[in-house]
Amino acid sequence: MKKRVLFASVIFVFLSTYTSKINNSLDRNIKIEKIIIENNKILDDQTIKKKISFLYEENLFLLNNKKIILKLQELDLIDSIEIKKIYPNQIKVKIFEKQILAIIQNKKEKNYYTNKGLVNYKKLNGFEDLPIVFGDNKSFEIFYNDLVKIDFPISDIKKFYLFESKRWDIITLENQIIKLPIKNYDLSLKNFIKLKNQTNFRKYKTFDYRINDQLILK
Repeated sequence: MKKRVLFASVIFVFLSTYTSKINNSLDRNIKIEKIIIENNKILDDQTIKKKISFLYEENLFLLNNKKIILKLQELDLIDSIEIKKIYPNQIKVKIFEKQILAIIQNKKEKNYYTNKGLVNYKKLNGFEDLPIVFGDNKSFEIFYNDLVKIDFPISDIKKFYLFESKRWDIITLENQIIKLPIKNYDLSLKNFIKLKNQTNFRKYKTFDYRINDQLILK
């Protein structure tokens, strides 16, 4: 009787070990069959999947995240990504895109200005009404940050013009022109914020602040 019990135990251990090895082998040879893209608002799913189509030949267990990141960095609108394995055969890629703020036209060069620098321009649906900047990126970055600091309503701006003297003009969506001085233009902008919604000032189309301590209205 003891021999039978011992023999049965040996068989059980053998089969358990064998099954474990099979399962372990299967786990290490899982191929990715589905890629889920989420949180993308500008780039379409197919554009992103095309960049990482090599994943369909990859082993989910041995997935190299760095390889995915390097490929998706080729899409310059992508800021960062999060990668999640979904067993048995899926991968989820969460996309975080750069925020497009304006179009910069500097001589013949045209780019998108984003919260993370310049991005090559190409026509995108839903971004036809972006403000247009006629000037260089470095100067606009300084100017834009100054606008943010004083809480200027940037969404009301249609165009920005930078002159050779490094002086800015702003054209609003209501076609009001704000002519700013070279220095201390933040004071002029703050003044415009106070005046722009007052009934007596809505009829004016030009707010000229170029002369110190003066405002010329037209």
